[in-house]
Amino acid sequence: MASNKRQRLHSPAEDIVMEDSSTISPFMPVFEVFRNELDEHHDRRERIIKASRDITALSKKIIFSLQRVRDLQAALPTAITKDIQPRMKTINELFTSVAPDLQGIDAWRYQRQISGGIQEFIEAISFRHFLQTQRLLKLEEAQAEIPGGIELTEDDYVLGLFDLVGELMRFAVTSMATNGALPRGVSQGDEGEKGGGNGRDILTDLRSLRTHFEALDTTSSYAPGTFSPLKRDVEKKMEVMKTCVEKVENAVYGMIIRGRERPKGWVPDLADEKQGGREAVESY
Repeated sequence: MASNKRQRLHSPAEDIVMEDSSTISPFMPVFEVFRNELDEHHDRRERIIKASRDITALSKKIIFSLQRVRDLQAALPTAITKDIQPRMKTINELFTSVAPDLQGIDAWRYQRQISGGIQEFIEAISFRHFLQTQRLLKLEEAQAEIPGGIELTEDDYVLGLFDLVGELMRFAVTSMATNGALPRGVSQGDEGEKGGGNGRDILTDLRSLRTHFEALDTTSSYAPGTFSPLKRDVEKKMEVMKTCVEKVENAVYGMIIRGRERPKGWVPDLADEKQGGREAVESY
């Protein structure tokens, strides 16, 4: 009797431990596969996020360097070229490092994580291209700048061009404050002139961009239930874009109209005169 009572004192947990390993649930290997897939997913996601942040930071530094340029349709100064080349090389290495993680269906799975870096990179290379040629970088040309077979979506391309308007505004205002003239391209026949030419001015380009952006139809740029950077950001970026163009227009008005009443050598006052305070404009 006593021995029987002692046998009943064994807990169910102790009985399970004593069972043979062959009785482990057959579902355990399945969940181990799920666990490994989730670990790989999170590791891949973190790699892409880190690369995107580094690409964004390097692209901003390239833009800072390009803002020191003062002439349109001219080769970049040697000092600026030397400054941006190492950063471009590092950006290419970052893109290449995450390219295997952005192939096939994963290109869309992690599009949200890489989108910010791609947009900033498009802004930088399109700004460089505009300074050299005074024209926009085409989608195909921008795609060729991204190594590793990483796909450039139309959304990221367009949003990068939206941000380009802000850089063109800063370039125009800085040039006006420095040289007392609106940046202007080189027309045929005056390629040898220094400090610009008699070609198209940058305000004409900005107004053309504004017209085309305002005519942009973004309602069909996404499928229901999918991530669309353009759908999410276009309204905010549209307002910033319009504000940037207006700032250049106001600076030009001040230089042309009120400048006639100023002494020779006067440069425009670029302070914002709008009532209600300064409007928010994307900055670094």
